[in-house]
Amino acid sequence: MTFTEMLRAAQERHGSMLCVGLDPEPARFPAGLKGDPQRIYDFCAAIADATGDLAIAFKPQIAYFAAHGAEPQLEKLMRHLRASHPHVPVILDAKRGDIGSTAEQYAREAFERYGADAVTLSPFMGFDSVQPYLKYGDKGAFLLCRTSNPGGDDLQNQRLASVEGQPLLYEHIARLAQGPWNANGQLGLVVGATYPSEIERVRALAPTVPLLIPGIGARGAMRWPPSRPVGAPMHRSW
Repeated sequence: MTFTEMLRAAQERHGSMLCVGLDPEPARFPAGLKGDPQRIYDFCAAIADATGDLAIAFKPQIAYFAAHGAEPQLEKLMRHLRASHPHVPVILDAKRGDIGSTAEQYAREAFERYGADAVTLSPFMGFDSVQPYLKYGDKGAFLLCRTSNPGGDDLQNQRLASVEGQPLLYEHIARLAQGPWNANGQLGLVVGATYPSEIERVRALAPTVPLLIPGIGARGAMRWPPSRPVGAPMHRSW
């Protein structure tokens, strides 16, 4: 199955739109695990097992593993997710953004080393920074579009005078993901829950692509947006 097919099947199977973020911070672990980076796998596997019947995607954040030298634990976690929750796709939250042979190596890391079903990407270096990931025809990629952080306004909310209609940058990214960049239907968009009106705008511009909506839970700024667009998995962090 392709990533998009897996996502749709998980949504139907679990009757949910929940994406479970796995952002392990040992200093915030519960008693018995707290402060021990060697227990990152144990913590994340327990969260996944507790939510596996609800989630339509798991989303490990690679920086939380790499900062503790825990990439082997991430590899082990990915194997566990595949074995114990094979119907739930895994989105590797890496936010990569580079071109040429470097992008090819990042794609290889995400899809071959870790076995992710999708990855998050920064599109701001253009399509050639995204294309290497799309060569993996059964995989998906979520492009940063309208992010949940306040600094997103610095670039994403600026008008493009050189583009017909002078859209905001995030609107232009949404149109690209819906249209010319998405020839094989592999792309999704990241749109923060902190901006519900922008979620609606993105959904109007990109009616068929999946939306990853962070900003809810441990690292979020709100509990739930006023409305939930169709096809938009909500992201809850642990």
